[in-house]
Amino acid sequence: MVILTMDEIINAICLHMAERKRIRPQDVEVELLWDEDTGYSAEVWTEGRSQYLVEANMIEAIMRYLQSEYNIRAYREQITLDLDEEITAQVDVDLQQTSY
Repeated sequence: MVILTMDEIINAICLHMAERKRIRPQDVEVELLWDEDTGYSAEVWTEGRSQYLVEANMIEAIMRYLQSEYNIRAYREQITLDLDEEITAQVDVDLQQTSY
């Protein structure tokens, strides 16, 4: 199992949004949110505009981050967001099988 910290989730979203909008990751700001009614989301600021990402978008960013930074191919159903002291992502993968 791999656990991504809140900072890594923010990095994943920054890299994902920067690639999609063709801007630098440093030009992306992210705030992770959790609400009892709507669940996990993130508010993202790029180019002076605000946008909300739902949990599915956050997981997509995490999947791409795992592939690019850790060379781990994870599927959507293997990633779970969790809230304790901060938001983390638990990735249920067998690291021995993902190492190439």
